[in-house]
Amino acid sequence: MNHLGMVLQIWEQHQFYANRKKCAFGQPQIAYLGHRHIISGEGVSADPAKLEAMVGWPEPKNTTELRGFLGLTGYYRRFVKNYGKIVRPLTELLKKNSLKWTEMAALAFKALKGAVTTLPVLALPDLKLPFVTRVGKWNWSCFITREQACCVSQPRVF
Repeated sequence: MNHLGMVLQIWEQHQFYANRKKCAFGQPQIAYLGHRHIISGEGVSADPAKLEAMVGWPEPKNTTELRGFLGLTGYYRRFVKNYGKIVRPLTELLKKNSLKWTEMAALAFKALKGAVTTLPVLALPDLKLPFVTRVGKWNWSCFITREQACCVSQPRVF
């Protein structure tokens, strides 16, 4: 806490101020990004309330409901291994004008709901380890990722 005092003192000298209502010090975990993530010493995890919303989501009856579900689950895509492959049958339904629920869509919907019930806690980056930037292309798309190899079994991102 001594370092915190020094930082706050320097802020005050330069007329920077922290809003006490928005500050929390010495907490074992904090909610981040509008309570979408929980950050703790273990890493980054999904907010349990959001997970409950995904698991309890009813089968979509129209494209608006499907977009809502995919928007919510898509926010947590980095927690779900093979997210793109799992949701492909659902995203295909959005390309058509009407929602025609198929057995493949039902299986994908169920698989995605199952995947979010077992989300891992993602490890925080280790700033002592190097980062690797990868550039690639697939069909007509290009992508860039920053990755960090680590020797622990805890994933950093999927």
